[in-house]
Amino acid sequence: MNFWAIHFGGGFAAALVIIVAAFVSEDAATVTAATLAAGSLLDVRLSFLSAVAGLWVGDLGVYAAARWSVERTQKMRWFSRAVDSLKGDAAGAAGDWPLALSRFFPGTRLPAYVAAGLNRMPFFRYAGITGITAALWTAAVFAAIWVFPAHAETAKERLALLGAAGFSASAGLLLWKRWGARLRVTVERVHQRVVRWEFWPTWMFYTPVIMMCAWLGIRYRGISLPTVANLNQKNGGLIGESKMEILRELMKSSPETTARAFLIPASSEAERFARIERTVEMHGISYPFVLKPDTAQRGAGFRKVRSSEEAKNYLCQVTEPLVLQSYVEGPKEAGIFYYRFPGATQGQIFGITRKRFPSITGDGFHSLEELIERDQRARFLLRVYVQRFGVAAKQILAKGENVRLVEAGNHCQGCIFEDGWDLYSEELRHALDEISRKIPGFHVGRFDLRYTSDEALRAGGGFQIIELNGAASEATNLYDAKNSLWSAYRTLYRQWKLIYAIGAENRKRGAAPRPALSVWRDWRDCSARACDFPIAD
Repeated sequence: MNFWAIHFGGGFAAALVIIVAAFVSEDAATVTAATLAAGSLLDVRLSFLSAVAGLWVGDLGVYAAARWSVERTQKMRWFSRAVDSLKGDAAGAAGDWPLALSRFFPGTRLPAYVAAGLNRMPFFRYAGITGITAALWTAAVFAAIWVFPAHAETAKERLALLGAAGFSASAGLLLWKRWGARLRVTVERVHQRVVRWEFWPTWMFYTPVIMMCAWLGIRYRGISLPTVANLNQKNGGLIGESKMEILRELMKSSPETTARAFLIPASSEAERFARIERTVEMHGISYPFVLKPDTAQRGAGFRKVRSSEEAKNYLCQVTEPLVLQSYVEGPKEAGIFYYRFPGATQGQIFGITRKRFPSITGDGFHSLEELIERDQRARFLLRVYVQRFGVAAKQILAKGENVRLVEAGNHCQGCIFEDGWDLYSEELRHALDEISRKIPGFHVGRFDLRYTSDEALRAGGGFQIIELNGAASEATNLYDAKNSLWSAYRTLYRQWKLIYAIGAENRKRGAAPRPALSVWRDWRDCSARACDFPIAD
């Protein structure tokens, strides 16, 4: 009798079971076939052929399913996009050698076979590679079991574990290829957010400062002593002070070094616009000029107005009293924190900040928003910049086109602060002494000024004061990216210690600090009104 006649009964039925079992677990079915052959329970030829057939038919089934999914989903847009994306991720596993080698690394087969189907590898090439490798793999398993028949069960378990590990590794690599770059970018951005403390949320950064002030309040026996650090400003310049009142004193005592400014009182929109036109004409102020709320903080509501139409639009948004100020080109700007104790004839410069106004240059391909997102620093203030430019942020910038991202010299508005102590000179200190002594009751604060050149500023000239801030102002050089967080807090502690000490000295001289509750109410009122101010330039 021939081979099939001898084994058609129970032997052929066992072969069919092996082929079907291969759909559940290829390696377990192959090891079982080899074990039956080694124990002479099934003819070695039949068991070998059934094992190879089980592997190969399964391989062809995976290929067919993947190939079918590509062709059937062409009209299903949402699913087609997902399949196309998966094809791109799996493209590297669809070559001849990756496909062949995957047979000998359990767990990597399924991804390789799916990749071949998704990327439409020619059927006969796929069938040839998988058929040959199925025969080679089966032969290797049969040889191993023939030599070590006692280890058949252990081989099943180890191959199963190896398959699970290989599949997990393949899936991990595929996921990393797809989302790894995005994950790395996200992790890097989170890391930069943590390290770049200058961009921390206000509540987070200033919580230790509140604790500093609480300690200084205990030490100097008065939590609200900063309200009498400057006697010429409401709350000492802590909150709610009028910019116009301070500028008016400066224009009266030091007109040659102060940018001209005029109050536009609260009234109807038409009356205020008429007041602006009269002021501009009477004092020879030309466009552009600056409009800003009289009691705003941190650059809120600051606008560089370039036309009467822009002025009208601004008046539609702000009903508060305004300051109209001539625009000082500079071209440079600095913040100088100055203090002088009551009764002293000479003051000191505590810190100097260079202010740099960032800009973006177009490349002819990317929008302003995309270019900002690519910038290593500007991306941290992406929301601020995009909100400022509105729909213009979506427009592609022409190659070489330069866009200035901010006009207001405030850190929270996107201006870059750098330590400028190299600008210090005795001539500059003397010039600020002269200006400060002419303002009765002023002792501590920051001069924000624009100047023509470093040399002129060091010589004590070539500048125009655009604002003088009181007790709440900071020595903003602490925001230099080169400074550590510890250095920043150390600077703030020294600064607030000076303010409390000056307040304590003024209290000795008869000044009465405002109750802390009143200051809190002023802060809450100013914060509520600031919500209605337009986005600053």
